Amino acid sequence: MKHDEKQLAITKAFIKEHRLAVLATVNADFLPEAAVVGFSIDEHLHLNFGTFRTSRKYQNLQKNPRVAFVIGWEKGKTVQYEGVARELEGKERDEAIKEHLKSAPSAAKYVSDPDETYFDVKPIYIKYSDLSSDPWETFEFRFLD
Repeated sequence: MKHDEKQLAITKAFIKEHRLAVLATVNADFLPEAAVVGFSIDEHLHLNFGTFRTSRKYQNLQKNPRVAFVIGWEKGKTVQYEGVARELEGKERDEAIKEHLKSAPSAAKYVSDPDETYFDVKPIYIKYSDLSSDPWETFEFRFLD
């Protein structure tokens, strides 16, 4: 699917300005659970984050890899991001950690913890909203699942 490159660049730049997001997952009883996570973004708009295997989000992702993020909310600007999470392993995990630490250096203290794991989230839907402008400015992007 072809996306407007200018709108995509604005959206990606906005996401890159942020280090924290609210991540929503669904538990085994299909109830939503949300948590604040540190994240990073790659050149393909994939989000990466780490979590402990003992966390509720990890348990939820083992049963249902679909996630939603809210990124930003200050000054009337926000991104809604939906995607599919995949646990990273081996060399791919090591590369993702290296890139993640460039934008989230405070996460370094967790890397050596044997309970820590990392996920890559492939986007399905992204919506950028600037509600501070009149009229509101919104961009929507859909990606193949």
